[in-house]
Amino acid sequence: MATTRLDEIDRKILSELQADGRMTNVELAKRVGISAPPCLRRVRTLEEQGYIRGYHADVDARELGFEVQVFAMVGLHSQAQADLAAFEAACRRWSLVRECHMLNGEVDFILKCVAPDLSSFQNFLTEELLSTPNVESVKTSLVIRAAKDEPGVPFDVLEARLTKSA
Repeated sequence: MATTRLDEIDRKILSELQADGRMTNVELAKRVGISAPPCLRRVRTLEEQGYIRGYHADVDARELGFEVQVFAMVGLHSQAQADLAAFEAACRRWSLVRECHMLNGEVDFILKCVAPDLSSFQNFLTEELLSTPNVESVKTSLVIRAAKDEPGVPFDVLEARLTKSA
């Protein structure tokens, strides 16, 4: 398990930054119980080791005029590695696709898409997604509302698991 290389302070740093990536190093150090210089060194190390991939603003899509959120379940004709890679590359090019996950089961990929309106999404669906080589089927579900949208990982579950195994 990768988290065994992280001590409790590293996990606290990650938890705090996941909740608020804009806090100052001084505030972060206070919250995790160490002084600022070693805290900054630990944050830099966590970044270099890939535990922290970046810092992002949590933007409200609807406030910006993106009224439509859709999950698209995509089935492919072929699951050969080259075909999977080609589809993933196409997903990375499409700006309406915000997430792309390969699945195990009857659906090959699930895409999380946002669009300003239904006609924009329909345009993307018919002109781009459905016309992509190897796409066999697409089933879509329009999001009515989100009951929970929490990025990251549940650090409380991780800590409980690590405490139990110690």
